[in-house]
Amino acid sequence: MSDSTTSETKEFSAAEIGALAHLYRGEVYRSTIWRTRLDNTTNWSVVSLGAAMSISYSSSDASPLPLLIVGVLIWLFLALEARRYRYFNVWRARARWLEKHMYTPMLNRENYNCRNWQEILANDYLKPEYHVGYFTAVGRRIRRSYLWILLIQTFAYLGKLFIHPFPVRELGLFIDRADVGPIPGEIILAGGVVYICTFGILASHVRHQDARNARARGGVNEMG
Repeated sequence: MSDSTTSETKEFSAAEIGALAHLYRGEVYRSTIWRTRLDNTTNWSVVSLGAAMSISYSSSDASPLPLLIVGVLIWLFLALEARRYRYFNVWRARARWLEKHMYTPMLNRENYNCRNWQEILANDYLKPEYHVGYFTAVGRRIRRSYLWILLIQTFAYLGKLFIHPFPVRELGLFIDRADVGPIPGEIILAGGVVYICTFGILASHVRHQDARNARARGGVNEMG
């Protein structure tokens, strides 16, 4: 038997194509469900930030502290969303895999001979695992949604310090308004800079890492 014969991909029977169609529908359904769960945690972050802004801006004497405390909630929701994203990515990747390697050749009247895609998908079902790491998931969610939430939180906090109870005209007064109990304003503001920079650097690092991985694959069919 020649090498060309052994490398041929087995054609699917009608029953197998029907089973794969149902499998694809199931993966799309699961990815849709987990996509909804991602939206839920993002919505919780937005609502929490909105509530903190309402409290802090309710009067000129209201404390800006809620705008700091809500940052802890945003971190928590981001951690939950990154975990959910890793699940979502599994179902999304499988559905996309079927679209790319089964349905696309079918529509183009081509053979199913794209780099042993059936074996890769079968192994993913046999030994399921996450396709992306946790910090990669965090970086992707920051880049997609949370960076904007954090920027709004930052501007809201700085705006509160600048205008309430009266507009600031000196840097020293601005820093004094950032005091939280015995913690000096300098430490609070420096922590805020670290807070934002950590998010930004992680998102940027993951973005460049994803780009490098895509270039390294050079179009090779890999899941994730």
